[in-house]
Formats: sequence, C-alpha cells, structure tokens
Amino acid sequence: MSDQKHIYIGLGSNVGDRLSYLQLAIDSIHYEVGSVLKISSCYQTPAMGFEGDAFINACIEVRTCLSAELVLSKLLQIEEQHGRKRFDDGQYHARTLDLDVLFYENEIIENQILSVPHPRLEQRRFVLQPLNDIAPDLIHPIQKESISTLLDFCQDQSPIEKRKESLQNPLQRFDFSAFNFIAIEGNIGAGKSSLTQMMAEDFNAKPIFERFADNPFLPKFYKDKERYAFALEMSFLADRYQQISDDLSQLDLFKDFIIADYDVFKSLIFSKITLQEDEFLLYRTLFYQVYKDIKRPDLYVYLHQNIDRLQQNIKKRGRNYERNLESDYLDKIHFGYLDFIKNNPQFKVKIIDISDRDFIENRHDYLWLLQHIQE
Repeated sequence: MSDQKHIYIGLGSNVGDRLSYLQLAIDSIHYEVGSVLKISSCYQTPAMGFEGDAFINACIEVRTCLSAELVLSKLLQIEEQHGRKRFDDGQYHARTLDLDVLFYENEIIENQILSVPHPRLEQRRFVLQPLNDIAPDLIHPIQKESISTLLDFCQDQSPIEKRKESLQNPLQRFDFSAFNFIAIEGNIGAGKSSLTQMMAEDFNAKPIFERFADNPFLPKFYKDKERYAFALEMSFLADRYQQISDDLSQLDLFKDFIIADYDVFKSLIFSKITLQEDEFLLYRTLFYQVYKDIKRPDLYVYLHQNIDRLQQNIKKRGRNYERNLESDYLDKIHFGYLDFIKNNPQFKVKIIDISDRDFIENRHDYLWLLQHIQE
C-alpha cells in the first residue's frame, strides 16, 4: 500500500455562489485526491491585490497517496472544471475557485511548478485563521513556529469575519453506524489488510489485524505443508482466539466500530484444505470448543479477486515464503470461502468482485467499493 501523506489545502472563492463552489471543490478533492479528514470554518475577507467581491476562505486536511506535483495537477483541473479563468497579465483576478497546496506533510518542495509550504502564508490571516481551526499545533518547516503562533504574530490586519455556514465532509455520506463489528475477508493477496486500514482511518474505527507475520510455523508450512500443517493451524487457533477476545472485550469509547482483516472462522476454511481428514475432524472439535461464545461480525465482506490478480498482488508485496504459492492452492481457498458462506446463511455477507478494481492505488475504485459495502 502506498504511503499516505497528510496535506493541507487552502480554498477560496469570490465569484457567484461562493459556498457552493467551495463545497464542489471539497467534493472533487474527496473524489480525485484523497480522504478529507478535517474542514475549517468559513471566513469572509476582502479581496487582496485587486478590486473585487469579498472572498470566502477555508482550509482542509486531506490524506492522499498522490505526490505533491500530482495533487497540484488535480487541483488545477478542479479549478478549471468549476469555471476558474486564468489570465497572462500577471495581475490578480476574481475567481470561482482558488485551491492551494499549503503543506505537504512537513516537506519543503521548491521546483518549477510548486513551492511548499505555500509562499508567504505566514503573512496572510485569511490562510492562517482557518488553518488554525484544524491544525493549530502544525509546525511550519521553514519558520519553525506553530500555526497558532504564526497567527498570533501575523501583521495582516485585514478584516476577517467568521461565517455561520459550514461545509460538509463527503465521507459523512457513508454511514456504517448500523454495524459494531465488520470483518473483511478474502483470499491471500485480496487486499484485506489494506482495506481494513483505509476504512479504520476514514471512519474512526478500531482496526484488528491478523498477526500472521509473527507465526514461526508459517514459513515452515510453505516449505513442507504435510509436516507443519497441524502445528500451523493449532498455533493460529490459539493466537486468533487470544487476539480477537482481547480486542473485542476492550471497549474503545473514542471509536465508532471495530473492523478486522479476518474472521475467526477462516481457521475452519484453511484447516479443511491443509489437514488430513482425521486431523481436521479433531481440529474442528477443538475449534468449536474454543470459539463457542466468540462474538461474530455484524457484516462479513468477502473480497473476490481472480487468481491472476492474487498472484500479482502476492508477488508485489514480496514475502519470500509466499512466492511459490500455487494457483491450485489459491483456488481451493476461494472455493472454501464460498462453501463456508453458502453453509452459513445467518451471516450478513457482502461478496464483492474487485478483480477489475485497484482500490489501493485508484481513489475512484476505493469509493466504489465503499458504496457497495454500504448498500
């Protein structure tokens, strides 16, 4: 999964229905750039550097996997799509939208197309005031002062008026409040952990990640399946129980729901494939004894990827012990999941085919996937 960057964008408009233009900008940034995390209040200020109607300004915090240059390109496209006209006379003009990259993490970027942090923002109250709403402790990497301190010492005395109207975060249009516990499932390499991480960050959820990387039997199993299958499945049985019991019992009052990148019943799916029949019967008996009172997810999401895509994803993440996984083994896992889903109709299940989607690298595909989970 690409590194996610926290960036800050300034928004302004002084033409037409200014608040509507700002909301359109936020909606477009949500769709094209990344998840909008925070939105400031709106502030009205006079036009600077030219005669024109007053601006309404705001700032937003966004999490994105795009480079700073690509973010700028997206913002310029959004301005143009919503009627921004540019002139070559070197003068300031009225504009439907003015979108600026203020900060890109704590990086200092200076090239032919981009200057970050945005030049002279510490001299502009119409930038500092809304930015102070959402990031008062953010440190300017050049000035070495916090936004709140820069605002206190800003010499810009232009009048500024806080508006009563507010802008809406597009993420609020997704509502997972009906669920206390969501499990994301799928074959090896389907993207379960990535989706769990992304949704946890976007929707204030407590994430639970399977601790397979710490299992000492897993690399051994891939080298000698028959010898280590039972030891592997028993170790997963114990570890999954311990982890899920601890995490589900620890109530987090500051999180809206729990989301996990596995469901404990995957133990039965994998053990049925890897174990001899007599071993599996013993294992299944132990499983139901251990998990008889375990909490089940309110929503079970199964991500379907075709085998070719799975193998591409497995190769991309570069775990040595997975590099020789055979298509036949992945096929068995897939049909094992489908058999489990078919024989457990009491679960609320969403099967979503993402074989032609890349929700990690493609923002549109991620939003498409959220919509299908919510429906």
